[in-house]
Amino acid sequence: MHKHEESEDSYFVSKSQRKRDMDALQDLGKKLTEYGPARLKKVPMSDNLREALVEMARLTANGARARQLQYIGKLMRSEEIGPIQAALDVIEGKSHAEVARMHRLEKLRERFLEDETMLTEIGNLYPAADLHRMRQLRRNAIKERSENKPPKAYREIFQILREMEEGGVATEHPHHHSEDDGHDHAGPHGE
Repeated sequence: MHKHEESEDSYFVSKSQRKRDMDALQDLGKKLTEYGPARLKKVPMSDNLREALVEMARLTANGARARQLQYIGKLMRSEEIGPIQAALDVIEGKSHAEVARMHRLEKLRERFLEDETMLTEIGNLYPAADLHRMRQLRRNAIKERSENKPPKAYREIFQILREMEEGGVATEHPHHHSEDDGHDHAGPHGE
């Protein structure tokens, strides 16, 4: 009788584990529905699953979406989950890395606005940077803030930092050369 109880426990655990596995597949399927077609192209999956995900995006009625999600969960059972999960990890990792990069650039911009000596660090980080232009944008951004004007120069500083980081050093913007903040731009001593 003792062996019979042990067998029932094993069956119960196995049934519970199977339920957890099915729920995990359903959750992974639901996660896939949150991605657009461009991102889904990067995820290895069967054509049936891909079509079901595209169909899910077209559905608007809650009942139909719930049925489609169950169908996606069913299809997930025949998929090889490892490559799908690995592709999602890469996609999400890039997203997290992009957010972290944006925060780092925002902090660099704020430190630069607070302290002009950060210009030296920017020059070291990005040797091709137009430091004269960056100094001019810093002055303009500070003036914009003090006069409650739209943060045009503030945004341009971020844009330039992002472009330099991406390797497309585009610090020269011809349409911006006509801008003037009313100061003599002879250099740090001519301010």
